Amino acid sequence: MKPFRILTILTLWILALALWGAQTPPVRAADPHGFAYTLGGQVSDPQGQPIEDAHIALYRGHDTQPIAETESLSDGTWQISLSEIPSGELHLHVSRAHYQEQDIPINGALVQEWRASGSYVMEALTLERRVTSGFWAATVVFLGVLLLIAFEKLHSTTAALTGASLIFLVSYFGSAWISPNLYIITFERALEYINWEVILLVMAMMIMIAIIEDTGIFQWLAFQSYRISRGRAWMLALILMALTAVASALLDNFTTMLLMTPISLQIGVALGINPLALIIPEVLASNVGGISTLVGTPTNILIGAYADIGFTDFLNYETGGVLMALVVMGAFVLYHYREEWHKAGNTLSPALYKRLQENARIEDPQALAKALTVFTLVMVGFVIGEHVGAPPAVPALIGASALLIWLKPDVHHMIKAVDWTTLVFFMALFIVVGAVQEVGLISVVAVAMSNAVGTNLPLATFAVLFGAGTFSVFIANIPLTASMLPIVEFLTGNIPGANSKVLYYALSMGAAMGGNGTLIGGEANLVTAGITAQTDSPITFKEFIKIGLPITYLTLVVGYLWLLIRF
Repeated sequence: MKPFRILTILTLWILALALWGAQTPPVRAADPHGFAYTLGGQVSDPQGQPIEDAHIALYRGHDTQPIAETESLSDGTWQISLSEIPSGELHLHVSRAHYQEQDIPINGALVQEWRASGSYVMEALTLERRVTSGFWAATVVFLGVLLLIAFEKLHSTTAALTGASLIFLVSYFGSAWISPNLYIITFERALEYINWEVILLVMAMMIMIAIIEDTGIFQWLAFQSYRISRGRAWMLALILMALTAVASALLDNFTTMLLMTPISLQIGVALGINPLALIIPEVLASNVGGISTLVGTPTNILIGAYADIGFTDFLNYETGGVLMALVVMGAFVLYHYREEWHKAGNTLSPALYKRLQENARIEDPQALAKALTVFTLVMVGFVIGEHVGAPPAVPALIGASALLIWLKPDVHHMIKAVDWTTLVFFMALFIVVGAVQEVGLISVVAVAMSNAVGTNLPLATFAVLFGAGTFSVFIANIPLTASMLPIVEFLTGNIPGANSKVLYYALSMGAAMGGNGTLIGGEANLVTAGITAQTDSPITFKEFIKIGLPITYLTLVVGYLWLLIRF
């Protein structure tokens, strides 16, 4: 217990520092050189989005060397400081890769006002996009990665890594040896597009889930579901769907299906029905149930980190729609598998019942109690963290560390339990999406969508929800969501009333619900298909789409109605 006390003290110190930091706003450092004159402004693109790293240089007359120079910050603002304003003609030169350069003369009236006041803020500068061969190269690579993932020609991680490598190959060697216009992005700039909050949150949750699953709690819950249903297959299917949905909201749908599929196979065979009548509804419920929380789906983790949407926000704004969708889904499942329910026997043989009971036994109740205690505190930490400025990755990392110290599991086993393949996929995907964002492809798509929906928020919500849902049927929802986030950000800033973040919630629902359309729509679908492929009841593409596609559009309609009601 002593190590845990030490960890508790350290945690309290961290929370105290977080509280102090949240109450102390950052202060911009004073200029150490004491410059008397400052000139500033802001740079943005034609859609009003700030441009970072634009190079601004102040020149006198026809001089080739600038008097002063700077780069714009993440919000597009820039500032040049001088000890004195030189005489003669002055002009600003603004440049940025993938934008047209601008040369702006500074007239005498501006200089007089600048000298009189000491500082002057210029009107906002707008840089027009420039379509180069680098634009087309990045676009081809991006679409190629999506197609490779969609048609399963390469593993998703291999496809994303290949895409990132091609981006750098073209940017460095293509621009140096063939044409400077092939430049796309620098390695350093690409790293800025990797969302490390997402990476660390997913890693910490994987460690906690690996510890919890070793306790056998999922097998125990599945067995108890059978006992409650008393062998009635239709009721068992609904109970397992509800259990899977809740588990997916608290953990993640990928891990939930890894744990639920084997025991559902055993129970289905024992009842004399096709096990897929239990397993496929579980997959569908896992994709939808995870929408309710920040950590329920990988797409929600991406959206939450990008749009600053917290754990309680997802609960408040999406749970009602999820519950409505699950009710509709349950009704359709009962209808679709109605013949299977009639085949089911009501009881299991005593030997099989005993074997299931033994497999569902919790070997170490004390470890389970500790794991659930820490996991509950992490959930509470998500809520408290929103009020002290701590991102979700912070309580998740603290919780993972606490479990490792308290339960002392084999650390090597726990590290191996982390799905590093998925984390590498995330990092490579961030780079590929960042590249097309850098060259302006995302802006082109965003403008096209904006022109189509205008300022009509219900229409924009419909377009994002059903657009993401339809594309997720054919394209894995993680890369689709990552590529759509900048588009939704643009629409949110340009449509009246969208500041409620309703379009982000539409993207969340659309990406997750659309993942139910086909086997390649979500990772939970693929991992479940992989497990069943080793049995006598493999999930075929045709069988999945028969129930998945109707449920996808039924739940999308329900989700849209919910968003209209809620917002």
